[in-house]
Amino acid sequence: MRRPRSSRSIEAGYDWAEMSALGVSTLDLSTLDMSNGSAKAAFGRRYQLSASHRLHSEALSAEENRAAYGKCNNPHGHGHNYVVEVLVGGGVDPDTGMVVNMATLDEVVRKRVIERFDHANLNLDSFFESRVPTTENLCVVVFKLLRDALSAGRLEHVRVEETENNFFEYAGE
Repeated sequence: MRRPRSSRSIEAGYDWAEMSALGVSTLDLSTLDMSNGSAKAAFGRRYQLSASHRLHSEALSAEENRAAYGKCNNPHGHGHNYVVEVLVGGGVDPDTGMVVNMATLDEVVRKRVIERFDHANLNLDSFFESRVPTTENLCVVVFKLLRDALSAGRLEHVRVEETENNFFEYAGE
């Protein structure tokens, strides 16, 4: 909770006299050299897709599948409105001021992830031929599809929200 501003406070609401007494001084940003791209930052973006799946492992019996996956083992499957979060880190380009161009990232995610999985049955995707299409596995495949496709920055992690309570993150190996 921010304290009420005193007459000595600046516009942002900080009492610089009080902060100075605590040993905090102002930062002279004119000495900050970012021209060589040495500043590091991360850019995150969220995407949505809808897909269905059935959690079922051929390695388990029908009873073991029901015990492991519960209602998610329904033979007819079920769907989710997934939120996929992509975080790209790296040097801030001195010319653009960006880690990665948002339009470029959007295009890569659209082509590699959204077009492949939106309104799809994950069980029918080639990646899931020998894997259970859990959201953990979806998170891993999204990371792998994007990792080498970015022309700028480094893919830091992918986070996939399955529901408002369930999410999974993967940051590579």
